[in-house]
Amino acid sequence: MDQLSAMRVFTRVVETGNFSKAAHSLKMPKTTVTTAVQALEAHLATKLLNRSTRKVVVTTDGALYYERAARILSELDELDGSLSSSRAQPSGKVRVALSGAFADRIIMPALCDFHTRYPKIQLEFDIGDRIVDYVAENIDCALRAGTPTDQSLVARKVADLELRTYASPIYLERMGFPRHPRDLENGHFGVGYMKAYEGRVFPLQFRKEDEEVEVRLDYVISVNEFRSYMAAAVAGIGVAQAIAFTVRDYVDRGELVEILPDWPRDPVPLYIVYPQTRHLSNKVRVFVDWLAKKLNEANQCEAQLKSAAPKAEA
Repeated sequence: MDQLSAMRVFTRVVETGNFSKAAHSLKMPKTTVTTAVQALEAHLATKLLNRSTRKVVVTTDGALYYERAARILSELDELDGSLSSSRAQPSGKVRVALSGAFADRIIMPALCDFHTRYPKIQLEFDIGDRIVDYVAENIDCALRAGTPTDQSLVARKVADLELRTYASPIYLERMGFPRHPRDLENGHFGVGYMKAYEGRVFPLQFRKEDEEVEVRLDYVISVNEFRSYMAAAVAGIGVAQAIAFTVRDYVDRGELVEILPDWPRDPVPLYIVYPQTRHLSNKVRVFVDWLAKKLNEANQCEAQLKSAAPKAEA
């Protein structure tokens, strides 16, 4: 028995909750996974898992073994990575969950730069704002706006995002140009945005010096995906708040107009998150560092454009 390999298989079964998911994530036949766990149990002379038709339940001994094994494997991966990274470029697949806003506006235009720097890394993107199972879906890291609340995740702050308020010329011609956030409460509509992992439509928020205003608008439609959110705003369905650099192209084409420019929303923190049980390997680390740099460049560019542009008039 290859004990190290069996330990990796066992920890993945525990993390995914069943043999089938573990086999899929490890790209192994299910029978190989089952045999490896059985061999490990025989070697240790104890039962690590209680099996049922749908899931596995970790025994007391299994939980103790998993905790130590996961730590040992993480330290081993870190040791291997620290030595190999000094001799060769990082390589392998990096699977990232993120919103289409960041994929379209930041990553895709700069992807040739990343590939030139790290030609042996393959990026796989899970695009959307849905809830992901980091372990079962083999997600290395995710880009998430707002302060994380899941205590099982490690979070690294990479940027503060400036949100502004926008509407289409069609909408403003029909509904009028608001002068104050409270004007929006007089018959205006919003495009509802709802994150799948929070399950609620977010209100519009505004700040001017020490005054804060929160507005909950009626909406015709709510969505949980950036492209649809912007499409609804461009179509004149309602007012939307979005990260400034993600809507720059819409503004430049005249499809959206910034409203209430003196009332920005407080910056929203942006985090890279990954499971505590997963070591941040060198290949993931270089991607995270590269992405953080690109996000800050986009923020700085938008700030320069904003300071140089004349304010919109009603």
